[in-house]
Amino acid sequence: MLRSLTPMVIGILVRRGADFAEAEDAVQDALVEAVRVWPDDPPRDPKGWLVTVAWRKFLDTARAHSSRRQREERIESEPVPGPVEAVDDTLQLYFLCAHPSLTPASSVALTLRAVGGLTTRQIAQAYLVPEATMAQRISRAKRTVSGVRFNQPGDVATVLRVLYLVFNEGYSGEVDLAAEAIRLTRQLAAAIDHPEVAGLLALMLLHHARRPARTGPDGSLVPLAEQDRALWDTRLIAEGVDILQAALVRDRLGEFQAQAAIAALHADARTAEETDWVQIVEWYDELVHLTDSPVARLNRAVAVGEADGPRAGLAALAALDDTLPRHTAVAAYLRERDGDLATAARLYAEAADKAPNLPERDHLTRQAARLNALLRS
Repeated sequence: MLRSLTPMVIGILVRRGADFAEAEDAVQDALVEAVRVWPDDPPRDPKGWLVTVAWRKFLDTARAHSSRRQREERIESEPVPGPVEAVDDTLQLYFLCAHPSLTPASSVALTLRAVGGLTTRQIAQAYLVPEATMAQRISRAKRTVSGVRFNQPGDVATVLRVLYLVFNEGYSGEVDLAAEAIRLTRQLAAAIDHPEVAGLLALMLLHHARRPARTGPDGSLVPLAEQDRALWDTRLIAEGVDILQAALVRDRLGEFQAQAAIAALHADARTAEETDWVQIVEWYDELVHLTDSPVARLNRAVAVGEADGPRAGLAALAALDDTLPRHTAVAAYLRERDGDLATAARLYAEAADKAPNLPERDHLTRQAARLNALLRS
C-alpha cells in the first residue's frame, strides 16, 4: 500500500509548492516514519497521514536549508587563508547538538540533520547503514534530548566528525556546503589548540584545492590520475601542508592527520606517475590502525595495487566485504590494471548500477563502454 500511495503524495506536495526532488525526499522520510509507527498505531487515513507528515518534513528541510543559505551568504564562495571572522552561533550549535546525554553516533546524526541540513538518506550513506536504521537513530536522539536543556556542550571529537561528514557531502557536489565546513573548522582551529582540529582543517584544504580539476567542462567526473594539476589551488595546498606539518610535529597522531598526510602526498606529486604510493600505503596502515575503518581498508587496497601491482591490490581487496560502497568499482579498476578487460568491463557496469550519484554513475558507465569497445575491436 505504501508504494502505491507514494506517487500520489509526491504529486500533492509538488502542487503545494515543493519541487519534485524535495517532495520525493520528504515522502521518503515520511515512509520511513510510517514503517516505524504504523505497525503499532495504524492511521485511519493512510494517505492523509502521509501527506501531513511528508509536508511537515518538507517544511523542516526547507527551513534548515534557508538557514544554511543565509549563513553561507555571509561568507565568500571560496575559503581563503588568514584571519577568520568573529565566531557566529553556528559552531556553538554544533557543540550543543553533541550533547553529553547522546552517544557520539547519535550526536553526529542529529547535528547533520538539524544543523547541517543533510537528508536522512545522505547521513545513512555516510554511515553505511540502511536509511530506516538512520531514521530510527535520529528519532531516538530527538526523543532523548526533547526534555533536556541545551546548556552542556559536547566534545570536540564529535563536532569534528560532523564537520568532516558535512565537508564530504559538499565535496561530492555542493561547493557552498564544503566552504561552510571549512569556515567552521577555521573557527574551531582558531579557538582550540588541538592537533586533530588542525589535521581536519589541513585535510579539507588539501582536498578542496583539487576542486577545479575534479570535473570536466561538461560536468563529467575526472579521476585523480587524469586531473590537470595546473588547475589545483597551490595557495590552499601550501596552507594545508603548513598546518599539517605543525600538527604532526606534536606527535599526537589522529585519523584526520593521517588522512591529510595522504592528501599531501598526492598534492606533492607533479604528475600521477610521481606519486609516492609506498608512503601512501604506510599512511593507510596508520589510518587502519587508528580507525579499523572498512573504507580506509578499501582505499588501502587501491594504494597497494599502485605500489605493489594489481595482483597485490586484488589480494588486499579479497579480504574485505564485497558489499562495501565502491568495492565493485575498485575491483573493476584493479582487474583492468591486471589485464582482465572482460571482467573489468562487467564490474564497471555493475559498479555504475550501485553508484551513489549521477556523475560517478556516468563515469563508471563510460569506463565499461570504453573497455567493451576495446574488446570488440
